[in-house]
Amino acid sequence: MKLILATLLLVTLVVTPSFIQTTMAGSSFCDSKCKQRCSKAGLADRCLKYCGICCEQCKCVPSGTYGNKHECPCYRDKKNSKGKPKCP
Repeated sequence: MKLILATLLLVTLVVTPSFIQTTMAGSSFCDSKCKQRCSKAGLADRCLKYCGICCEQCKCVPSGTYGNKHECPCYRDKKNSKGKPKCP
């Protein structure tokens, strides 16, 4: 019984990090679009995080570093829990 638990724990420790990296990797489309969108952001890490989330869900990112949200209505209409725009 202890051998089975030890094996299960070992497999979990080995598999979990690779699963997390895969799910957080994002697509190259979103990565490149968000890098451009957030290039002038004061808080680039936060901008890239939320832009990536919005891009994965909406499959688009508005052009430029600010505005142009009419190009992507899904991106434009996403709101956070406080009712403010979620996507940069």
